[in-house]
Amino acid sequence: MRMSLEEYDVIVVGGGHAGCEACTAAARTGAKTALLTQNLSTVGELSCNPSIGGIGKGHLVREIDALGGVMGDVADRAGIHFRMLNRRKGPAVRGPRGQMDRDLYKNHMQAVLGNYENLDLIEGSVEDLLLDEGEAIDTLVSFRDPTEDLTLLSSLSDDKGASLSSSDANKRLRKARIRGVVVKYADGTQREILAKCVVITTGTFLRGVLMLGKDRYSGGRHLRDSEEVEPPSVGLAQTLARFGFPLGRLKTGTPARLDGKTIDWDACLIQPSENPAVPFSHIRQFLAQQPPNVAAGTLIDCYMSRTNELTHKLVMDYAHLLPEYDGLGGKGNGPRYCPSIFKKVERFPDRDGHNSFLEPEGLNTDLVYPNGMSGPYPPEIQEKIFRTMPGLANVEIVRPGYDVEYDFVNPQSLTHTLETKTISGLFLAGQICGTTGYEEAGAQGIIAGANAGRAAIESSNGGSAAPFILGRDEGYIGVLIDDLVTRGTQEPYRMFTSRAEYRISLRADNADLRLTRKGVEYGIVKDEERIASVEAREMMIEDRVKELGNFKLFVTEWDQRDGTGLMGGDAMNRKGREGQKKSADEVLGMPHVTLESVERIMAQVQQEQRKKMLHEDESDDGEASFPSVLQPSPPSIYDTVEATIKYKSYVTRQHKDMESWRRAQGVRIPPDLVYDHTSLPTLSKEELEKLSAIRPSTFAEASQISGMTPQSLVYLYHVVTKRIKDKDAKRATASQGN
Repeated sequence: MRMSLEEYDVIVVGGGHAGCEACTAAARTGAKTALLTQNLSTVGELSCNPSIGGIGKGHLVREIDALGGVMGDVADRAGIHFRMLNRRKGPAVRGPRGQMDRDLYKNHMQAVLGNYENLDLIEGSVEDLLLDEGEAIDTLVSFRDPTEDLTLLSSLSDDKGASLSSSDANKRLRKARIRGVVVKYADGTQREILAKCVVITTGTFLRGVLMLGKDRYSGGRHLRDSEEVEPPSVGLAQTLARFGFPLGRLKTGTPARLDGKTIDWDACLIQPSENPAVPFSHIRQFLAQQPPNVAAGTLIDCYMSRTNELTHKLVMDYAHLLPEYDGLGGKGNGPRYCPSIFKKVERFPDRDGHNSFLEPEGLNTDLVYPNGMSGPYPPEIQEKIFRTMPGLANVEIVRPGYDVEYDFVNPQSLTHTLETKTISGLFLAGQICGTTGYEEAGAQGIIAGANAGRAAIESSNGGSAAPFILGRDEGYIGVLIDDLVTRGTQEPYRMFTSRAEYRISLRADNADLRLTRKGVEYGIVKDEERIASVEAREMMIEDRVKELGNFKLFVTEWDQRDGTGLMGGDAMNRKGREGQKKSADEVLGMPHVTLESVERIMAQVQQEQRKKMLHEDESDDGEASFPSVLQPSPPSIYDTVEATIKYKSYVTRQHKDMESWRRAQGVRIPPDLVYDHTSLPTLSKEELEKLSAIRPSTFAEASQISGMTPQSLVYLYHVVTKRIKDKDAKRATASQGN
């Protein structure tokens, strides 16, 4: 910890995943930055699940890394089990996931932040904000009107227009501007630290209440390996309430930690790590380097157990012992897609079981995290429930699971820069904005920190900053933030690939190609090695795609050399096709054909041509130029080359679908439409519930419902327009009959 100054450009409050990305992003802009947290030893703590990534979430980590963020590299260094989820599906929905060693992750993150240029770490509790107050007060840090041509799902409503507009346009909403923070140190002394911008990333600490059974006590979370509780943040919550920020209550939970020595591992299904692994770091992948624990062979296995009818009976029999919450009439407003075991059993009474992955928490501990089994029952009841599951008949609980309920700010009170509309220079990121998950928090942190840093630097020079905003067509980070600030959220928001209408283009494998150059342009990517690697990758991909387009064989020869039938089979050998040729990229575009198989045939043909020319050259005194033989695409470009070619036609169709959807915003939805799985079989239960409750009258209204995915809206549009056409056709037939 370096000695703190009296004034900074940017102060980041909170040392969680949003805070780590926010402070480092601000520092990379050149802003003099401080990370303020009440306990420096918990910076980078994995409070709940000891994992990073997953479906949708892995995309966010790769995008954070592409923008120079720290999460991806730290996850590689701390990873002890790696898997690419959805590997059997298309590249667009594959998500890298890594199981972390908790201690390694925290230690590596603290080491990175402790030596980060332009960044000081300060231990203390932020008691309140320093503000200059006044209706429509002038801002000291301003943003220009956005220059990006953002591709947004719907036309700009008043709310969306405000969220995208300049600082001047939001002046009528402004009630104060930031001057700094009031800090209380461990010895009880207080001090004012000035700043041009403040980023709040308080996670679950904003008026947090912990719950175990019927017991309730104030706190943001339990310290790991301790009964001690980290205190909540009350003063900040009161200040936000005083300025009219729309506050709500959300809850989340963490399951019990189990003693691995008391688990019968042989009774569980083993889930080994992939080896080699796909790193989160683009630089590491480009250099063909494996994460350290993969290279060293120090990987762990995870295992799977499963609940059963007896488990479910106990879950429901003891439901009366669960906490009473402040939100949702005492039921608590928790994450829909990471529910407690009680919510799973209640919501799906016909299911005979739910999987639980048993995930070791590190290389040097016996603690095991039972994924999917959160439930704040009294400790003795938690033990009874676990002991009904395979492999857990004699399991011992080291620490019981608990819930935490906390305040969040409706993110519609923010702009796309994550600056608040009410207080100039104040930014929010992470769970305070209604999201759940480390990756969602980190994604918001990098945007909030980058914009805070840019605004502070430009204000020092007497200017206004161009806001750093990602469009929905540029990244999952853009989708996440646009969903939050335009639709808000009524429950903890989690990222899924289905939320992105341009997901075919927004793959985990091409995050660097999409975002790194923009990061350079906006001053948050400074690493020369990162810039060089993305430039080299672009060139290699372009060259390989060109080679595949230039190489041609007769259709029958492709099929004969392949021998699997996947390159056409009988269809290729039909009469009249003998003289037709197909390029390698056309063949690769066929279903189930792999880049590896196409490159193998190309190399085979080139090798034969080379041998023939060498033989002919023996009787020729002249100098000959022999063709080179294609080498297989290296792992650093393989997935991107294959996906670029396979998805080419789909990307075109995707843009056409979204263009027709944007033109359809004014189409009315029939008021008698029945929202159930019989009428709309592809919509999720969440979407059907919300449509049935809200009953939007137009598609513009439907698009503003939190949780409605773009693809579902397009599907609903097709259903409604077909229904309208069918009715018109019946009327026409009836009129002709008359």
